[in-house]
Amino acid sequence: MPTPTSNGHASRLQIQEPITMSPSSSSSPIAFKEQQGRPPPAAHQTIAGKLFRNLFKGLLFSQLTLISLLVIVLTIRGLISASSHHFHPKKWYPPLLASVAVSGVASLAWQCIFIYNPSRAVRATFWLSPILTCSVGILLVLIGSAVDAVVGSAFVLFAITQSLYGCWITTRFEYTDKLLSLATAFPPARTREVVCLSITFSLVYSGFLVTGIGGATSTRTSVDLLFISVILISLSWTMQVLKNFQQVAISRARYVNFAHGEEMDAWDAFRITMKHLVGSICIGSTLVPIIVFIRGSIRSVNLMSGSSDEVMYSGADCFSTIANKLITLGNRWGFVHVGTYDKGFVEASSDTWKKFRSTSGLEKLIDSDLTSSLCFLSAVSVGAVSSLTAGIWMLLTHKDYALEVTLYAFIIGYFVGRVGLAWLQACVLAYYVAYSEDPQSMRFDGTIPNRIQRLQMLSAHRDNREHEVGREIEEDSTRYNNC
Repeated sequence: MPTPTSNGHASRLQIQEPITMSPSSSSSPIAFKEQQGRPPPAAHQTIAGKLFRNLFKGLLFSQLTLISLLVIVLTIRGLISASSHHFHPKKWYPPLLASVAVSGVASLAWQCIFIYNPSRAVRATFWLSPILTCSVGILLVLIGSAVDAVVGSAFVLFAITQSLYGCWITTRFEYTDKLLSLATAFPPARTREVVCLSITFSLVYSGFLVTGIGGATSTRTSVDLLFISVILISLSWTMQVLKNFQQVAISRARYVNFAHGEEMDAWDAFRITMKHLVGSICIGSTLVPIIVFIRGSIRSVNLMSGSSDEVMYSGADCFSTIANKLITLGNRWGFVHVGTYDKGFVEASSDTWKKFRSTSGLEKLIDSDLTSSLCFLSAVSVGAVSSLTAGIWMLLTHKDYALEVTLYAFIIGYFVGRVGLAWLQACVLAYYVAYSEDPQSMRFDGTIPNRIQRLQMLSAHRDNREHEVGREIEEDSTRYNNC
């Protein structure tokens, strides 16, 4: 992943070439402590916090060990029993393993596009993702069975939803272009090695789990379906942890640059993260997806309850209070403080969100940020390319297993895509956190303040319009009553 030499949006005032740290450099106490090898410990670490961190760290390594043993047993059993069942390993494995390899290539290609032309990459993502997702849905419908048609229709509906969302947020593209250009203008040294290692591990681990899934598929008992579910859950969580390892390491290195103008090697940050911060990352990898899902559901309820009905309004207000509380307990921006200050994940999430709220308009800006949607849809695109590879192959050679292999390929491709783009999201997280701690710093230009001002103007205009509409309705009601 080459480092760009220049960027059209990067301001000379905002981003400067990093300065290499040395022990004698005392401009930042954080930088010097990071030079020593371990992030500075948080001031207060409770016994319960340390216990949970050790518990989740043990849980990670235990599940990796147990899943590995399960996969080995299932693979051996599948190869032994393949001759006595209607399962053909030579037809089942090659398409899925090939799709795993394709997902790695697609993930690398996608981030290269982001590096060299962020503006086009943003627009391409929001257009290509629905097209590729719809293609997967059409492929599944073409398989022919009723189940395939239902799943294919769900993919088509998902593609339509993506298209509508893309049309809705087109006004945010310009700001997203500028922010990505600023945040990723000078990635930390050796970022490429960290990203390539993470993608390689995700591919090897996914390919390994595929052999276990194939072994369970060969016999297809009810217990085997349970085994496949367990393997997929393990894959999901492990990939989340791997993605967040990258986010903690690279956001830490990037934060040092944004906050103090100093350079930290991404590989050193990754090594220290692996050594000291596994427990907090595992906790965050568990909490963030759950909280994001709950907040997303609450937002959907609030949008649908845009009614004057008092009961509906009070319910929406209650849900909003819950959502605002949940975001302080676990959010992805907390990973920056986890890596930089060695805080527990909940404490780090709470501290970062308090900083956002202390800066006027920043919380609303961050809440509407497109980076997470961009990474999500990019991963969906990688998953779609992977599933099309496996699905078309299976449709031509072994139609009976086309649906499940297509879905497995989509899931694996999606997570490989998330791992591949974790560094990009980490840079944006570090940018926001560093800005929230010192908005007046000369290292930042007017991109965020200008966007906050723009959002406040739009909000004021919308509030005035709603007030005028409400007054007109009230006047019409009064005239009607007088008549």
